[in-house]
Amino acid sequence: MSNHGNTIVRRLAFWGIPLSFGVMGLKLLAWWFTGSVALLSDALESTVNVVAAFIAFFVIRYAQKPADEDHPYGHHKAEYLSAVVEGVLIVVAALMIVQEAIPHLWAPTLPQAPALGLGINMLAAAINAAWAYLLIRTGKKYRSPALTADGHHINSDVVTSVGVLIGLVLALVTGYAILDPALAILVSLNILFQGWKVISHSIDGLMDKAVELDEEKVIKEAIGANAAGSLGVHYLRTRRAGAVTFVAFDIVVPSTMPVGEAHDICDRLEDAIKTAHPGARVVIHVEPESEEAHGVRVKVKEA
Repeated sequence: MSNHGNTIVRRLAFWGIPLSFGVMGLKLLAWWFTGSVALLSDALESTVNVVAAFIAFFVIRYAQKPADEDHPYGHHKAEYLSAVVEGVLIVVAALMIVQEAIPHLWAPTLPQAPALGLGINMLAAAINAAWAYLLIRTGKKYRSPALTADGHHINSDVVTSVGVLIGLVLALVTGYAILDPALAILVSLNILFQGWKVISHSIDGLMDKAVELDEEKVIKEAIGANAAGSLGVHYLRTRRAGAVTFVAFDIVVPSTMPVGEAHDICDRLEDAIKTAHPGARVVIHVEPESEEAHGVRVKVKEA
């Protein structure tokens, strides 16, 4: 990630803190006016958002620290830890909603001042929706797992708010107060699913999962188009660590090729991969033609 990208990610992470406090305040205000258990559940989830915003900000700052003696490959994976915590917090928020809603299934009540409460909650949901879209788009653009996870977390909050609003409207229109807590529970099930997806994706990053197939295709095409002079490329390995993609492979050259010439081919390949896949860090092992090829092969285009 470039310095410009790092700056943008840090700023968004920072502004997520006051924004999460503001949205939580709006939702608590909506609950105070109405007494709705669904709106209270929505507000409870926002308290988790506040904690998540603090975690994302500090972890992103740490992850952007340059490599040092103890961490020669950088601190990028710290973002995955933040994303795992985000996923766990999403699950906790869903369980808090269920815990709050279940008792009200037996003694449901219609909310007071519904129009005012719904209006305030709609405003909070609109703010969250715009912010989640910005976080997810920016997180994917600059390959920030923590920022992307924070966006998905807030997006789950938007789903909660929309579900709550629908439940309240139905309860008011039909007179069935039980719809208020019932829909809050249904929404929590969707939140649980979103939390699992965030956790699963983050664990893949911690376990050094290879890049997606479309990304690998781009890398292979860059290698194939720029490996002229070599006899073949094989044993391609990739892994993602936050904003950085690590690419490693072996290149086979004639036994008589001078070291300088082999080095020039490696430089050309490294530049091509970094151009095709920004943020890549490339390690190339040069082998003489007598070595037996193994692993994933890449077809080299003729010069």
